[in-house]
Amino acid sequence: MLKKETFGTTQKGETITLYTFENQRGMKMTVSDLGAVLTHLYVPNHKGELVDVVLGFDQVQQYEKNDNVYFGSTIGRSANRIEGATFKIDETTYKIDQNEGENNLHGGFNGYQLRKWDVKAIDETKNQITFVLTSPDLDQGFPGELQMEATYQLSEDNCLSVTYQGKTNQKTIFNPTNHSYFNLNGHDQGKVTRHVLQLNASQYTPVKDSKSIPTGELAAVANTPMDFTQPKEIGQEIEADFEQLIYTKGYDHNYVIDQTDAPLTPFATVTGNQSGIQMTVATNLPGVQFYAGNFIEQELGKNNVVYTPRSGFCLEPQYFPNAINEANFEQPLLDVGEVGVCAIQYGFGLM
Repeated sequence: MLKKETFGTTQKGETITLYTFENQRGMKMTVSDLGAVLTHLYVPNHKGELVDVVLGFDQVQQYEKNDNVYFGSTIGRSANRIEGATFKIDETTYKIDQNEGENNLHGGFNGYQLRKWDVKAIDETKNQITFVLTSPDLDQGFPGELQMEATYQLSEDNCLSVTYQGKTNQKTIFNPTNHSYFNLNGHDQGKVTRHVLQLNASQYTPVKDSKSIPTGELAAVANTPMDFTQPKEIGQEIEADFEQLIYTKGYDHNYVIDQTDAPLTPFATVTGNQSGIQMTVATNLPGVQFYAGNFIEQELGKNNVVYTPRSGFCLEPQYFPNAINEANFEQPLLDVGEVGVCAIQYGFGLM
């Protein structure tokens, strides 16, 4: 079932629409054509009540400034950080936006989450919508014209699928992700530190310092506070006297997913301690940024709720940060004639 409603008008005078899909079990998702952003996700808790489990805003104007927390955002062309905002493809050096100090974060200025996307297709029977965006050559400094699609689908078994596809007329970086913040107790229920997380990741990529650029090595999580290979509360060791956590004020690191032969590798299970809602996440990408919301600062969110540090967590599937500048990392490159596909599945049930 589909419901369309006008969300508001941008500063450019664009009319923004919200699209809400509901499956036969009552789960609902709402997405916006501003930024192909996920604004609401209602999931039944152990009492059978629908709980909105993603952080977000009530007004278009707030989403137009969504370049510090990136609530619900579709990120492109390149998730995470590129050191020095520079890289080389086939002996050509490119300079891109320096929007986090000297580095590039989540593509740069005027990110994809701030732009109005066109609706390419809607399939009400599948609770599916596809948005499309054209990113011109040298947009944010990246080479090639990129045609990017973002598809959201809500299945009847309470699974939210997010799929990004890309085509280019020149070799370029294609490393999109979804930057939703989850609080499985409800977006308005405070900190997520009591959530229980398990990550199928026996390695992570340590960072050099507080600028969060990886050193280039793969480090074992074993015998460190970074280890979530067994279920553990997010907050159990988040304040540990461990250099990597001190750099980033808590968890904000890329984990190396232990790969399987499946088309999509399940890599995370998270349970809300109050709601009983359990989320499982799968992807076809090699890494995932686990971010515990350490830098959320007094953000006025939905229903006048003020979000504070650790009000939500992110699991952002991706190629590794700064991979384009690290030869031993899998490369996030898309060539002419290829179709890049980055897929994420969030499955919901009860503990």
